[in-house]
This record gives sequence, C-alpha cells and structure tokens, in this order.
Amino acid sequence: MSKQKVVDILKEYLLLTVATLIMVVGIYFFKFTNNFCFGGVTGIAVLLSGFTVLNASDLTFIINMTLLVFGFLFLGKSFGVKTVYVSVLMSAALSLLQKFYPMTKPMTNEPVLEFMFAVFLPSLGSAMLFDAEASSGGTDILAMILKKYTSLNIGMTLMLVDVLITVAAFVVYGPKTGLFSIAGLLTKTLVIDNVIENLNLCKYFTVVCDDPEPVCDFIHKELDRSATVFNAVGSYQHTPKKIILTVMKRNQAVQLRKFIKNTQPGAFIMITNSSEIIGKGFRGMN
Repeated sequence: MSKQKVVDILKEYLLLTVATLIMVVGIYFFKFTNNFCFGGVTGIAVLLSGFTVLNASDLTFIINMTLLVFGFLFLGKSFGVKTVYVSVLMSAALSLLQKFYPMTKPMTNEPVLEFMFAVFLPSLGSAMLFDAEASSGGTDILAMILKKYTSLNIGMTLMLVDVLITVAAFVVYGPKTGLFSIAGLLTKTLVIDNVIENLNLCKYFTVVCDDPEPVCDFIHKELDRSATVFNAVGSYQHTPKKIILTVMKRNQAVQLRKFIKNTQPGAFIMITNSSEIIGKGFRGMN
C-alpha cells in the first residue's frame, strides 16, 4: 500500500471519528438527558430506559452490538468496515461518558435550546457520515437484513418503526417530551439534507467572453481545476464568442470571479449553486 493511500485512509477515518463524536455529544448531553425519542437505536434506548434499570447509553451499546452480530450472521462483511467502526466507536463513547461523566438531569433549564442541539449535532454528524459513504449502523444494519430476506418496503418500514418509537414517548414520558420527539423526528431529516447539500455545495460557472485562454490558464495553474470551452455566437450583433464551463469549490469560486472581473471586465458570468457534481475531482460514479 502506497504512502498516499495510507494518508487518505487516515484522513477518512479521522473524519469518521470527528463525525461520530459530534453525534455522541448531541445524543448524550442533549438527547438522553431530555428523553427525546427521535427514532433509531438511540430512540429505542431512550424509550426502554424509561421502564428498565439500564440507562440509555448502556442500552445503545447492547442494541448496537446485537445488531452488529446479526449483521455478521446474515450479511457477512457486506455492511462495511466503516459502519462497524462508527457503530462501535459511538457505542463505546456513550458508555464511557456514562461511566466518567454521568448526567441525571438536563444541562440547562431551557428545553427548547437543548432540543435544538439534540437535533442539530446528531444530524450534522450523520450528514458527515453519509457524505463519507458511511453510516452509524444500528437500524441501517436492520434495513440491510430486511432488504436481503424480505420484500418489505424498507424505507416505509423503518419510518413506521421511528414513528411508533416517537409516539410511544407520549406514553412513557408524557405529552411535553412526546411533542418534542415528534418535532425532532420531523426536523432531523430536513437538517441532514440541508447539511449534506451545504457540505457538497459547489459553484458552476458559465463564462461568455472573447478570450478564454487567460481564464483557462488561471483555472488550470492557480485553482488546479479544468474547464470546457466551446464556440458561440452573440444573438444581437452576431459576433463570435467563447463559452467556458467549469465547476469548483466555494473558496476557489471567489478567486475565479475576482480574476475574471479584473482581467476581462466585459465578460458575462453566470454562477449557479450545485451540490450534485459527479466526475473526476468531485464525486465518483459509485
């Protein structure tokens, strides 16, 4: 294995670790202490902790490890090393926090503020994991097993389970916690989608100009990107034009826009946001 490959793997697992720990902070300090049930393994753990002697951290560890065992039995290694790593790290981190920093009540007396962090931090961590093509395991492993051995609509089945867990919060913890839990279930998907979109946000440039060479040179040499140039004709004066198409990250987009405005003030620039760029230098086809 090359040195660069090792570095890339280390960077990837560092990202997975950071994302998982962000989830752990949101779950332990804000979700567990307020008994919010947003579905998933942690939601099941919070629900069960309401009428068992075990706490939510230990229940999360037990449920996740059980699902990993079932995953190995029914799926082999097909559910991925990254998923196993994240699932074990999250379960272990929650258990360690419970042991060394036990919390028996919410951190503050502001449930709405804690609700915001209980939704945002786990959603941010989940979005980072999804962006790295990983997951936190748990019900994702259950979904893979159901997909392999049944004809159930997996998305609908898991959504139904999440709804039932959330509704059960009314019975176990009362209407206030139940309403917060329903709000969290409705909100977390929107937060995850928006975070993923912003993580992947790129700028798509369409530049109409007379001389594309300086712009392309800047794109190649200074920004380490590529571009496509093709011929066009202005519809009003019928003068020949060149159109440059290129895509880059937001910080690079600022540099390119400034360069074009300084060197070719007559150029016509259209800049569009896009979070779905597939190709070399961005996302792979798989």
